[in-house]
This record gives sequence, C-alpha cells and structure tokens, in this order.
Amino acid sequence: MSPLPRILGVSKAKPSSDGGLGHGMDLALVSLLFLGIGYALDRWLGTKPVFMISLFLIAMVGQFIKMWYAYDLKMRAHEAERDLGSRSGAQR
Repeated sequence: MSPLPRILGVSKAKPSSDGGLGHGMDLALVSLLFLGIGYALDRWLGTKPVFMISLFLIAMVGQFIKMWYAYDLKMRAHEAERDLGSRSGAQR
C-alpha cells in the first residue's frame, strides 16, 4: 500500500452526513423559500413587506428550533453513550 494517503492526511472514512454545510444550506434555502413566498403574497395582496418579513421570521424561528432539537438529541445520545462506557469500565 502506498504511504501517500497517510502522508497527505487522506483517510478512507466517509464524511458524516450531519455536517455543518448541510445545515447551513438548509437554513439558507428554507429562508429564501419563505422570503419568496412572502414576496409573492405581498405583491398579490399589495401589502409590501408584511408577509415577507413575517414569513422570514417564522422560517428563522422554525429552523433554530429544529437545530436546537437536533443538537439536544445528539447530546443526549452522546451522554448516554458516555454513561454506558463509564458503567462498563467500572464493572471491569
């Protein structure tokens, strides 16, 4: 086997699917979608920036709540894994 991947720091491990890039893209796309829907509603109803601002704020609050619950779930799983590891280590 060639030592080149080891020297360059390239690993064969697959990248995790819960990276920050995916979360950032999700945040940006949902925000833009809600902004677009708000813009269309404002043009249709003649209520310039009311729907645009309110739907954007709803999208941002919803995305942050979603991120909070995902983070909380990961931390609970991490803590449970750590507790399980410490219990099994104490039994040895």
